[in-house]
Amino acid sequence: MPVTVRSAAPADAALILSLVRDLAEYEKLLHEVEATQAHIEAALFGDAPKAFCDIALLDGEPVGIAIWFYNYSTFVGRHGIYLEDLFVRPAARGAGAGKALLANLARRCIAENLGRLEWAVLDWNAPSIAFYDSLGAAAMDEWTVRRMTGEALERLAQA
Repeated sequence: MPVTVRSAAPADAALILSLVRDLAEYEKLLHEVEATQAHIEAALFGDAPKAFCDIALLDGEPVGIAIWFYNYSTFVGRHGIYLEDLFVRPAARGAGAGKALLANLARRCIAENLGRLEWAVLDWNAPSIAFYDSLGAAAMDEWTVRRMTGEALERLAQA
């Protein structure tokens, strides 16, 4: 049976959190996961969701997720999609789930006249980088991601 992709539903919140935790474990960042099932439910299925999730199914079983949101490019003058997380369970890798999730987002970009689909990948994740390269994704080597959290975020908010 081929891989299929569907939009996540509220009943998927526990599954989504489980896959997020699996991703964090793979990335050696499980200690940083603060999200709870309630956070997932509110963010993805609340009154005005700001983030979305697609689920890949292989033989009817969930094997992967894509969590994404709309962004905006002032240079392109259009919205795009930022892929926050893409994860496929190790046992299902190579079956086409990752490609199906990305193709689904690419189709959304085309259908909605969005300017781009972008995401970040850890620099040590050679298998994922090779996979993305095989699809034609361009590395943005001249850009450096910056992040502000915790005390630094609070200090700036007080300024």
